[in-house]
Amino acid sequence: MTRNDEWAPPACTLPTAERPVRLTEFDDLFTFALREQRRLAPTRLRWWLDPAAGPTARDLAGRESSCCAFFSFTVRPVEGAVRVDVAVPAAYVDVLDALAARALSRMPR
Repeated sequence: MTRNDEWAPPACTLPTAERPVRLTEFDDLFTFALREQRRLAPTRLRWWLDPAAGPTARDLAGRESSCCAFFSFTVRPVEGAVRVDVAVPAAYVDVLDALAARALSRMPR
């Protein structure tokens, strides 16, 4: 994902004008709540978030999957954290790659 929106595939129905706002929401989630990221498979990613981020993660995941139906998000509390599993069909691995890179670049060190 880049600020200039090159990452968004044609299947994304989020209006172009709203995309920078959505990117900022993801950036904030990654910056303030992302504890760990694991790539489970080429089409699957897992984030461990601060437990306080649960409502925000659920809301953001729901809105993102409604405009980008190829994303599948599962958000659940697990062992003092919030676990978010993200999956995409094989045709969208490049979008998941971009999202994973963006998350890592903003994750607190």
